[in-house]
This record gives sequence, structure tokens and C-alpha cells, in this order.
Amino acid sequence: MNHHSPVILDIAGTALTADDRRRLAHPLTGGLILFTRNWQHRAQLTALIAEIKAIREDLLVCIDHEGGRVQRLRTDGFTHLPPMRHYGERWMQDAMVATEAATAAGFVLASELRACGVDLSFTPVLDLDHGESSVIGDRAFHRDARVVTLLAKSVMHGLLLAGMANCGKHFPGHGHVVADSHVAVPVDPRSLKTLLADDARPYAWLGTVLTSVMPAHVIYPRVDHRPAGFSERWLKDILRGQLGFAGAIFSDDLSMAGARQVDGSEVTHAEAGALALSA
Repeated sequence: MNHHSPVILDIAGTALTADDRRRLAHPLTGGLILFTRNWQHRAQLTALIAEIKAIREDLLVCIDHEGGRVQRLRTDGFTHLPPMRHYGERWMQDAMVATEAATAAGFVLASELRACGVDLSFTPVLDLDHGESSVIGDRAFHRDARVVTLLAKSVMHGLLLAGMANCGKHFPGHGHVVADSHVAVPVDPRSLKTLLADDARPYAWLGTVLTSVMPAHVIYPRVDHRPAGFSERWLKDILRGQLGFAGAIFSDDLSMAGARQVDGSEVTHAEAGALALSA
């Protein structure tokens, strides 16, 4: 997506309203994210996306579709994919079988979405499974950053076979905090050195294959007082500068509680968007 179209928005229902059409045609809109509330069945979704693309063929249609409990589409022929921890557990039995299974999962995930017109799923989760996080949990592949990296790369290979890009999340790592950033602002007290040596390692190792990255709505006070998604230090200095990442950066959902507390005060959605964009 070009940097002139920074907004990914959502729609309320299963069909477009006049307001939706007006917003989607706006030059600041770069794409749209779908949720379960936008789904009735495959024919309806395919028609909805075709209508969206008829307004602007360059709009990026996205979804959070990972497998396990984060899978928005589950009926009318969509395969129920296991949570990513499943592949980490298989790795412990047979690493080669696990990488092949992860590639198959990526291919199934992407091909079923692409058949309906969805362009991008915000997957894979690169967070490490520290056994602490309420919101990440079995969405993470493994505790070991090396295992996470190879399994994520296998999923990405499967996505690519079906013509889909990828999004690594939640940079630099959401796996160590207990709080859920949908309802709170988690704080991770670890040092930058510790984070780069462990949780952020997959981002350094996947530099050539990561298409996009989504930062965490987590504050790492030893690095910056702002959540990573609003932090120039995290995004410009560390992700772009130090790790050399040149792809797209997607803010996490700006309606989440973790996105609305910046510099210790509540901000509006518009303010949050402007802060994320400037970071």
C-alpha cells in the first residue's frame, strides 16, 4: 500500500451502506478489515468484496485469520485450522513434519481467503510463548525464538504459494505481558537488550520474507514511554534502522484500550491515528 492511503477501516454490516461507499472511495483509505460480523456465508462475502473492489480496485481487503480461536470465518467450507501452538508441539516430536504441516496450514488459510477475494490475513504471530499472556496464549508457536522463526517462515511459504503476503505481529513481542491490550495497557519492564536478544529475534531473522509488521499496544518503559505502535524509537530507530525492515507497518486496532492511552492520557481515535502515522 502506498503511504498516501494510510487508513484501514471497517464496516458495520454484511453489505455496504452509502456511508461505507463514500468512505471507501476516499483517497486516505488504503483498505478495509473484515470481522465475523461482516460474514453470513461464502457467496455473500465474495459479493461484498467484489463490490468493495469495484469502488477501488487497489483497496487492500484484510482480516485477522490465524487459526485456533482467532479465525473469523469458520463455516461454509472454511477449514478449522489449529492454533499455532499445535505446530510448536509437533516440532518437539518431529521438526521436519512440523514445518511441512505449517506450510500446509498457510496454504489452506490463504487459498480459502483468496477464493473469496481477501488479500491479506494479519498472520503469523511471532510472539514467544512465555506462558504468561492471556491474549496470546496458544496463538504463539513456541517459547524458543528459533522455533517460532522457522515455523512462521513455513506458514509464510504456504501463504505465498496461494498468493498472499504476511504480517508478523506483535513487534517487538506481546508474549511476556499478562494484560490484554484490548482492554488495558500492558507494561513490559524488560530492557531493550533482553527484548532484542529474545522476543524480537524473529523480526531480525525474517527480514527478507516479512511483508509487513504490526507493533504491539504494549509499553516497554525501559525503551520508550509510548506503546510500540506510537513510538518513533521502536518503529523508526529500532525496526527500520537497527533491524532494517523496509516493509509496511500496520498499527494494531486503534479502538483497543491499549491504543487510546498515550503519554498517560486518553486520546481520541483521530489523535491515536495521527500519532501512529507520525511514528
